[in-house]
Amino acid sequence: MSSRIQTLGILGAGRVGKAVGALAARAGIDVAIAGSADAVDAVVAADAVVLAVPLGRYRSLPAERLAGCVVVDAMNYWWELDGARPDLDDPTTSTSETVAAFLPGARVVKAFNHLSGYALEELARRAGNPERIAVAIAGDDGAAVESVAGLVDALGFDPVVTGPLAEGMRFEPGTELFGADADAQEARAMVERFWTTQRGRVVARARAAR
Repeated sequence: MSSRIQTLGILGAGRVGKAVGALAARAGIDVAIAGSADAVDAVVAADAVVLAVPLGRYRSLPAERLAGCVVVDAMNYWWELDGARPDLDDPTTSTSETVAAFLPGARVVKAFNHLSGYALEELARRAGNPERIAVAIAGDDGAAVESVAGLVDALGFDPVVTGPLAEGMRFEPGTELFGADADAQEARAMVERFWTTQRGRVVARARAAR
């Protein structure tokens, strides 16, 4: 059974972490932000934890402390920042699945990764506003996905649930939805036609060759 997220921990004090934190505070959610994995007490005690650190540092996450937590993966792989990382550049799996494998027991949900910092800072809108844009969500735990969908809505975006965590591949960097200020209908269409895009074909070929 899902529950409303009333407290939100954010691990990472960069642009994305600060933007999500500001939106949550505006929505009346208690927020705790830690700039590093060394200061996580208040963060891991929250109803949900947003991961907003560079993806290349995911192995520094406090895996044992995050067991049982609803964990929102907002991270992306950037070779310029993370370096060449075959474990994060594997087209046969999503990066969120890699993160989830490192966090056994955590209820990982992918969300917020495909919006730009500007969109998070400036484009949140009340429900029903015709200019409201979407946030795609993927996760294996139904109750966690429902809770994160409620969080997305509370923060000012339309949640678009795409399916299990593996479907997060459809809105990673290099996909049509990544960086797009799309409404819910447009976002669903982009996700659905993933396999017809260049990135989709690359993933399909890699998976077929396994």
